[in-house]
Amino acid sequence: MWTQCRAALLLFRRFEILIFIQQLGSALFDTALQMVVKDRCANATDAGTPNLSTEDSRQKAMSNFYMTYNLILKLAPILPALLLARIGDRGWRRVPIIVPLTGYLLSRLTLLMLVVFHWPLEAMFAGAAFYGVFGGFCSYWAGVMTLASLMSTPEDRSKVMMRVELIYGLGAILGSLVSGHLFLLYTPNLGQGTILLIVSTVMFVLCLIHATVLLQVKEVGKVSEEPEGDTLVSHISDELPLVPDDVAPPKWNIVNLVLLFTAAILYDVAVGGAMEILVSFVMKEPLNWDATQVGYGNTAGHAIFFTSFLGVMVMRRWFSDASLILIGMVSFASGIYFMSFVTATYMFYLARSLTLFGLIPLPTIRSLLSQQVQGNSYGINLTFLQLALKFAGSAYIPAYTKIYQGTLDWFPGFVFTLSSIIAVLGMIPISIVGCRTAQKRHYERIQED
Repeated sequence: MWTQCRAALLLFRRFEILIFIQQLGSALFDTALQMVVKDRCANATDAGTPNLSTEDSRQKAMSNFYMTYNLILKLAPILPALLLARIGDRGWRRVPIIVPLTGYLLSRLTLLMLVVFHWPLEAMFAGAAFYGVFGGFCSYWAGVMTLASLMSTPEDRSKVMMRVELIYGLGAILGSLVSGHLFLLYTPNLGQGTILLIVSTVMFVLCLIHATVLLQVKEVGKVSEEPEGDTLVSHISDELPLVPDDVAPPKWNIVNLVLLFTAAILYDVAVGGAMEILVSFVMKEPLNWDATQVGYGNTAGHAIFFTSFLGVMVMRRWFSDASLILIGMVSFASGIYFMSFVTATYMFYLARSLTLFGLIPLPTIRSLLSQQVQGNSYGINLTFLQLALKFAGSAYIPAYTKIYQGTLDWFPGFVFTLSSIIAVLGMIPISIVGCRTAQKRHYERIQED
């Protein structure tokens, strides 16, 4: 009985449990926000261009809201994330996770209050600010990936990071499947979406409790003095994988770092820009989705977490990390190009099926990045990557929004074609990294011989 209890405690202290609950709550929130924005923008009119149709006016209002909302999400976390990364690298590994989760909770509470008390939609800008000043996803995900890096060897790191993405995706799939149905639940005292948002908020309360009380953050391979008799803590630490002590820390490889950062930014621009417009695109004719269809559509999008994980598990036997990244970029580029011509729901799912390996590039790039620096720089290095992606977002979000609004009349899917081109451009620096890595391995093999 005692052994079973220790095993259960060990399981619940893993950061994977936190990731699953967090993404489950986020998936519920995403559907709720999407439907609330659609409802509040239903009767929007544009005084500057009175000749716009009602549908185009709604699309312009929705895309303008998401542009401002996403810009706040991207820019507000910059300074807090840097501070939290430094704190985390000094040994306080929980801080870059707990603080952002507090911001998540406040943001979810803001939308709940907006629905309950009928606040204006602009109140969500305050929710985005709460999310950002507490570090946001930038700090939270860098903190999670730092834990994953510390608890894995360089050889297995890409596999471990993809496993993290898989768990993240499973939470998103489950949340998206039920979100549309939960949104439709209401009582005379609680309007549509209230129950969904209450459940989402409870999820983030559980995340905070887990991160504060249960989360295992002991650095792997670092021996710490523990009180005698603390057999439970000793047992837990013994169960964790250890990084060999004889592995020398790598020197910083500046050229590879620059190339990897460039590829990550280009790919993030392609994916982020397309996904930002997609939430508005599926709300317009001829798709015009309701809450249930939004949930199912989000599920299809999150399914790539599962297919990408399987792809890495199978293909890593024959392909290098650089090759896996290229496969993922080709997958996304082809799928998002097909999305340009979607006019029916079944075509949307066909386009999504082509992006089945689209999640492989970024976590694999993070894995390669962590192999270019020393272990005590994992946190700040991964945070710098997230910040670079945030700065890129401040440019592509308004650019994609204006391009979409300008092409609504003649080719609404033009932004998806643009994303496909940018994704292909991102393959160039990765190809160079692959060649450099292959040459280095060949040189080391000759020296050994």
